[in-house]
Amino acid sequence: MFEPIIGNQRVKDILRRMLTARRVPGAQLFAGMDGIGKKLFALEMAKALNCRAPKGVEACDACPSCARIKSSRFPNYDNDEANREKIIWSEHADVGLVRPFKNIIRVAAIRELEREANFRPYEGAARLFIIEDADRMNEQSSNALLKTLEEPPRTTHLILVTSRPGALLPTIRSRCQTLRFAPLTAREIEAHLLRDKKMPNAEAALRARAAQGSIGRALSIDLESYQEQREAMIAVLEALTIKPDRVRLLRASEELSDAKRKDEYEPRLDMLATLIHDSWALALGAPIEQAVNSDIRERLSRVGARLESRLASLWLAQIEQHRRGLDVNINRKVATDALLLGMAEGA
Repeated sequence: MFEPIIGNQRVKDILRRMLTARRVPGAQLFAGMDGIGKKLFALEMAKALNCRAPKGVEACDACPSCARIKSSRFPNYDNDEANREKIIWSEHADVGLVRPFKNIIRVAAIRELEREANFRPYEGAARLFIIEDADRMNEQSSNALLKTLEEPPRTTHLILVTSRPGALLPTIRSRCQTLRFAPLTAREIEAHLLRDKKMPNAEAALRARAAQGSIGRALSIDLESYQEQREAMIAVLEALTIKPDRVRLLRASEELSDAKRKDEYEPRLDMLATLIHDSWALALGAPIEQAVNSDIRERLSRVGARLESRLASLWLAQIEQHRRGLDVNINRKVATDALLLGMAEGA
């Protein structure tokens, strides 16, 4: 059943109408940010299409077919010896998944999908294949998939799942019916964490705000690391506004560029941009509930009191330009010095 899945009521309604009309497309594209339940929706469609005792048009969640699809784990390719050129099959013989290995979906896996798509269902009413992170297909695998998308068998359904639909070939997008998934609200995420995960109120509230719409991020975020990164970046803003201090900014740049923390570099940039947004919004009179970091309201308000709209806009543009520069081989320490000192110049 769709109802237990958090959020995206509009998508639920569309899928129910498809099932009611018995007009489920042969190929669908589920597009939206990571961690909002796109794959859960795809598996729910697999259950609905193969359920032995449906409740209306939805799966019963109790019959053997539903139980096996629900219990499927789709293990990751955990080593180089794993056969990453094959479909990963669920506990149900008609439901399979293809996922990237080292950021690439291999052409052999897509060719196997093409072969399997032509078989009639083994035990259910339909075969359903999920392509996870479909934007990771290279040119070869994309072209191989096109052959299946052109004329999929009536009993086969493909669901491509991606957070970057623009990275897919236009010819692939044009052959799929696209459903766009919205980020979840902080209230939806917080309610889930309180009700289903039994988290303390304060922790659930902070995770929900920090998740920025992704239940996956809310569950996986390391709160201690998050708070450490936030403390470092709010200190940068304070050194730019409340008590201008270029020496402090250069120290922050050195810490930000530390090779031991390279995995934190872009998350810290994201944090800095989020704190600027929060401070700017509060300065313009937005309700505190709209701030991601509302639990440090006083510090944000002090920064916001000294933050002009022109400056906030300029800083966000500088961060975005700096982020684009990371795609080329630049000296990260020199570039970070230039970013923070450039922000200070604007102030």
